Amino acid sequence: MLTATQPLGAVLSPSHGLSSFCSSTASPGQWAPRRAVSSKVSRTRVSLSEASVNGQAAVGTVANVDQEQAAGLLTRHDKDELVMLKATVTLRLNEEWSTTEKVADMVGQPWLFLEFFSSELNPQTDKEMKTQQHVAWYSRMDGNGSFVYEASVPSSFADVGAVVVENRFSSEVFVSDIELRHGREPSAVTFNCSSWVTCHAGFNERIFFPLKSYLPSQTPKGVARLRETDLKAKRGDGRGERMLWQRIYDYDVYNDLGDPDKSPALRRPVLGGEEHPYPRRCRTGRPRCKADPSSETRASGEIYVPRNEEFTARKAGAFLTKKVTSTLSAFTTAQAVAGDRRRSFPSLAAIDALYEDGYKNKPGQQPDNLERYFTDLLQRQVELLLKGEKEEVKEDIRKVFKFQTPEIHQKDKLAWFRDEEFARETLAGMNPLSIRLVTELPIVSKLDEQTYGPGDSLITKELIEKQINGVMTADEAVQKKKLFILDYYDMLLPYVHAVRELEDTTLYASRTLFFLEEEGTLRPVAIELTRPKSPNLPQWPQVFTPGSSVTDSWLWQLAKAHVLAQDTGYQQLVSHWLRTHCCVEPYVIAANRQLSQMHPVYRLLHPHFRFTMEINAQARASLISADGIIESTFSPGKYCMLLSSAVYDTFWRFDKEALPADLIRRGMAFRGADGELELTIKDYPYANDGLLVWDAIKEWVSAYVNHYYATASDIAGDVELQAFWTEVRTKGHADKRDEPWWPVLDGHESLVQVLSTIIWVASGHHAAVNFPQYPYAGYFPNRPTTARRNVPTEAGGEDMRAFLETRSRCSWTRTRRSTRPRWPCPCSTSCRRTRPGRSTSACSRSRRGWRMRR
Repeated sequence: MLTATQPLGAVLSPSHGLSSFCSSTASPGQWAPRRAVSSKVSRTRVSLSEASVNGQAAVGTVANVDQEQAAGLLTRHDKDELVMLKATVTLRLNEEWSTTEKVADMVGQPWLFLEFFSSELNPQTDKEMKTQQHVAWYSRMDGNGSFVYEASVPSSFADVGAVVVENRFSSEVFVSDIELRHGREPSAVTFNCSSWVTCHAGFNERIFFPLKSYLPSQTPKGVARLRETDLKAKRGDGRGERMLWQRIYDYDVYNDLGDPDKSPALRRPVLGGEEHPYPRRCRTGRPRCKADPSSETRASGEIYVPRNEEFTARKAGAFLTKKVTSTLSAFTTAQAVAGDRRRSFPSLAAIDALYEDGYKNKPGQQPDNLERYFTDLLQRQVELLLKGEKEEVKEDIRKVFKFQTPEIHQKDKLAWFRDEEFARETLAGMNPLSIRLVTELPIVSKLDEQTYGPGDSLITKELIEKQINGVMTADEAVQKKKLFILDYYDMLLPYVHAVRELEDTTLYASRTLFFLEEEGTLRPVAIELTRPKSPNLPQWPQVFTPGSSVTDSWLWQLAKAHVLAQDTGYQQLVSHWLRTHCCVEPYVIAANRQLSQMHPVYRLLHPHFRFTMEINAQARASLISADGIIESTFSPGKYCMLLSSAVYDTFWRFDKEALPADLIRRGMAFRGADGELELTIKDYPYANDGLLVWDAIKEWVSAYVNHYYATASDIAGDVELQAFWTEVRTKGHADKRDEPWWPVLDGHESLVQVLSTIIWVASGHHAAVNFPQYPYAGYFPNRPTTARRNVPTEAGGEDMRAFLETRSRCSWTRTRRSTRPRWPCPCSTSCRRTRPGRSTSACSRSRRGWRMRR
């Protein structure tokens, strides 16, 4: 991924000059192209008298250095001598210049002003040393959005420690970098700005520092005040509504997910506080709702995030293009179910029709610009029409309305149906962070039995021993670390009755048990589904196992579907959203409020926070909001976010977010006699690969910390670092401020662990749960998001009879020697009963000699 210092767009014409820059068709949010600028300046020396006589002899040269200031700077050796500073500023505008502005610039109307500060104080006055503020002029010799500033300073002017950029233009500008050449230095000083500078009066000055990092105690005295001034500007005063052009970071609770002014049905509880603990988000300061003063009104347009946290033009274009193409793909499905969300697909063949068989965009082909996407599509159609290939045109257009076939489904159409794949995905799928080791039997709930019913699991020792064919006792299996579980029992049971009150959805609490085979692979052996007791009904639990009969086999598949819907929801709400987005936002806010841009820890963390706040804001707008995508597509419906709050309250701990600590907590790893980490399951791809990434992160962070902090006292005495960590605990995660497990930053080991954990969660952990989503869940029978019907055995009677009738409509046969009992066919309604002469293909039981006939 590109770093924050790289230009992300280049759309200007190759010609040079002012007109080519001004007439650029670059859309808002795109970087202007940048190329290396050679700004060689010799050690030109000019006498003060000459400067006074000639005035501005060179374009952009400061008229005069303040006489009193210059007198105090010059020594007897270099009296009356000045040194030239030359700065090249690379920037772009947020929008095209108007004709008036072009003319104004061409005739010399100034608007970009720079002021450089020395890193040292004036030895005579003990005050800051700086150049006079002066204009940087557009460089007409190259058309790359470069502006040149030149100034004369006394030769005793120390190293430049900061620059103040003022924008008097009519629009915000993006300052990419500033390259400064000092007459006394052989190499350039670089300011990596990568920041927007607003044009609003009173806020249009920005402070930037060179690339060299300093701890607060090491800050050059000449820029110490500027360091603190820049931080204060980003903290704000906690009042008023934030404007999109501002860059203020502050905290607030999640009180903007509902829309009670629009409808009482869209009222949602505030997340954050004693009742529903939750991390904090970025404060926007919008007005409160009239119907519910505890809630904030919904944004009518973009949700505020600090200006530099917004998407770049390229990122925004890719985001929009993906959204539009996905909408087109879903268009035919939306038409089919319009007005009736309860409609079901009649067969698996109907589901398969949504995907284009064999059609899959390669990574390099994915467009990142909506205009380019449709332009390329139209160009292909014209070329095909000119060739007379009308059918190819139809096929190409048809593909626009098809989903890409997920790679796993592309390779194996029935992988989703198999128990082996079900077990494999708990270790290598899109949610490999939930499975844990069973350490004792029986499995017991921690919930109140008076409220929810008996908590002992029905997955008994006897049942376990039967399912593992008596190869060992259940107690031996526990002792040998052979039993593993997906346990959503305590998390879901309190919400079962509430969710069942919602339309067209249902819910169970579940436990799924796996057995580790000798060859090192997992096998599911039992699923327990439970409905808690209610005033009118007793508790209803049932255990499902892979059966030998037709009915038992299909009930097992239904139980798996319920577990998969729950696991998919947990992946999205907890493993992904809560742990890698929601809990990370307080780190971003605290870092910007308390760590200067010249602090080494800020520069270490900043690349890993890129776009997090913007993505989270968009999630609040449409993903996790009332009646948003999550509530509309996942079983818990409007209770989804309350579930994530409950998990945050009972489960989330910062000290367990590091990969090794998380694995140990779940029993998936342990420390050996030599102290080295060993995996309980050797073939655990998430852990195998993740630990390599973790080790690399920690090695890099350790070397980085040791470079900047010589002693533990340097860490304990770093006021910015300690303020950052205090704010993470007391404001960002305020509902857990008093927990005893928060690390104390008192030495190298603790600091390395904290920084490595933050980086891991934002990078490796996030990648593991984000990028596999479409490959695994793109074909939704493999990863359903909602369960709409109870298992038929819960109610019995009519439900069971309807289930048996449906099962009998379509079947496949298994043949082994002369025995030919019937098996239900999972492929589609187009599959008929076995007829002589039809072709066969191996099904999931082919290893044992079974054959499937279509």
